[in-house]
Amino acid sequence: MSTSVERFDERARRGADRVGSTVVHRGELLRHPVYTRVLHWLVAISFVLSLLSGFAIYSPWLFRFLTPLFGGGPMTRFLHPWFGIFFDLFFFFQFLNWLTPMLWARSDTRWLKRIRQYTTNQDKVESADVGFFNGGQKLYFWAIVLSGLLFLITGLLMWFDNLTPRWLVAVSYIVHDLAGLLMLAGFIVHIYEGTAAMPGTFQAMTNGTVKRKWAWTHHPAWYRDVTGRDPFADLERERRRQAERESAIEDWERERDAREHT
Repeated sequence: MSTSVERFDERARRGADRVGSTVVHRGELLRHPVYTRVLHWLVAISFVLSLLSGFAIYSPWLFRFLTPLFGGGPMTRFLHPWFGIFFDLFFFFQFLNWLTPMLWARSDTRWLKRIRQYTTNQDKVESADVGFFNGGQKLYFWAIVLSGLLFLITGLLMWFDNLTPRWLVAVSYIVHDLAGLLMLAGFIVHIYEGTAAMPGTFQAMTNGTVKRKWAWTHHPAWYRDVTGRDPFADLERERRRQAERESAIEDWERERDAREHT
């Protein structure tokens, strides 16, 4: 199964690379190829459309604000399930794309035990065994897998409510809403972590690259795999260079002040 998935994914990557390209500059590493980035943004756009149209249907207060975005109430009701179908379809391909690196490992369990230090930024550098994705990213991924399945199943039951027992439709409404709120919470955290919390992360999904410093700081094991270098040795080397630069600046400022007073 995994071999077939990997072969399909590799063919998709090669096909996407023929359409677009990723420029890796000096001091950068390739993080996400074209295919992965396209899938990510298709999933994100379809999710946002599903979310907005769903809230328009869910809340009478939001109905008057959101339904005009989709051409009115009836059109919003018509489009919402199709947005959901596209979301599940695009995420299915992203699931295949990320299945192997998202498999749970012992290092992820150890990461979860340190989640308090991570969220409070007590650790400036991740532990040495954090690979391409950390435990939090994997947890979010599998939460989307679960929510996506619940979306699809309950959405179909509500869509074809004339073929479904009424009690099952009623349960589907509740499960569908809970899955939506779960994914919304994860989505908010995802945006925060990918922008303000970890500067340089957003670039990975736009340009496809990350700075080497970002890689050895947040994913040391991945950095070691792709470069063959010790991430912590490079970190210490960078710290020494930074200290030397700061010292040189201080010396220059002292010399400038001395010249001004003579």
